[in-house]
Amino acid sequence: MNRKMSITSALGVAVALWAAGGEPALAHTGMSANGFGLGVAHPFSGVDHLLAMVAVGLFAAQLGGAALWIVPAGFVAAMAAGGALGAAGVGVGPTEAGIALSLVAFGLALAAAWRWPVVAAALFVAVFGVFHGHAHGAETPADAQGLAYGAGFLLATAALHAGGVALGLVTKARPALRLAGVGVASVGAVLLIGL
Repeated sequence: MNRKMSITSALGVAVALWAAGGEPALAHTGMSANGFGLGVAHPFSGVDHLLAMVAVGLFAAQLGGAALWIVPAGFVAAMAAGGALGAAGVGVGPTEAGIALSLVAFGLALAAAWRWPVVAAALFVAVFGVFHGHAHGAETPADAQGLAYGAGFLLATAALHAGGVALGLVTKARPALRLAGVGVASVGAVLLIGL
C-alpha cells in the first residue's frame, strides 16, 4: 500500500469510527475518569481529538525545521492551560464548537499547504489547544487525581502529535498531506453542522 493510500485509509477509518459512534464529539461522553491511565485514554476516545492531534503533527511536519517541535509544544502548553481552566470550572466559550472549528482550521492549513512562520503557526494551533484542554479538564471527575489525569492527557496528546509528525515526515508527499487536510476539514465541518 502506498503512502497516499495509507493516509486516505486512516482518514476513512477515522470517519467510519465517528459515524459508528453516533455522537459528534465522542471524547466528551461524561465517562468517569480517575488517574493517569484514563487521562492517557481520553484523547483516543473521540475522533475529534484524535484527528486534531494528528493534524497538528502533520502541519508541523509540513512546515519542517523548528516547527517540528515548536508547533506541537505550543498546542500542548495551551492545552495544559485550557485543562486547568476547565478543571477549575472557568469557561472559555463554546468548547465543542472550538474543537470542531479546530478540525476545519487545521484541515485547511494542511490542504492549502500554508507556509507560516513558526511562531505564528504555534500560536495558531495554541488558540485551539485551549478548547481541547478545556474539554479534558472540565471532564475531570471530582474524585480523580487531577494532576495525574492531566499528565495523562497531555502525554497522549504529545504522542499523537509525534505520530502526526512522523507520518508527515515519512509521507513527504504534498498531495497526500493536502488530501488528509481535506478529510480533517470535512469531519470538522460535519461536527459543526451537528452542533
